[in-house]
Amino acid sequence: MPREIIILACADCKRRNYTMTKNKKIHPDRVEYKKYCRYCSKHTLHKETR
Repeated sequence: MPREIIILACADCKRRNYTMTKNKKIHPDRVEYKKYCRYCSKHTLHKETR
């Protein structure tokens, strides 16, 4: 199965807020998205964690 589950963590508070899937053959690098963090109460950058 080429799609793997990844976890996104807030860059500000470092809490793990979201889970997603991605195709690691197409996107081997770590991904970053601007998403809403309910702990910071604002949109922040969320980075893929290992």
